[in-house]
Amino acid sequence: MNLLNDIMHDGSRNFVLLPVGKISPIKLVFRIFTLRGAYPTGYIPSFNESWIDFRYKGQKFSINNQYGDYWFFAKNSECPESLLKEISVHFAKFLNETNSK
Repeated sequence: MNLLNDIMHDGSRNFVLLPVGKISPIKLVFRIFTLRGAYPTGYIPSFNESWIDFRYKGQKFSINNQYGDYWFFAKNSECPESLLKEISVHFAKFLNETNSK
């Protein structure tokens, strides 16, 4: 999986876009718990665009749904690539399996 390296104005890094399909943001909140050691720190639901914040292995992450994709951000733009890939694969597997049913 190829990662993005889009640095935002706040210094965070957008590292992957995954299709929303039929998965609601609240389902992603619960999916965070299946990433051993990860825990949600915030959830702002909305009809148009929701935000999910979580921590994992000492790093802070956010997920936002917009334009038909879930956008994943690392607060620290220098977050290790291996950690970003681990998160990307974890959520991509869930989204692909669930959306194909």
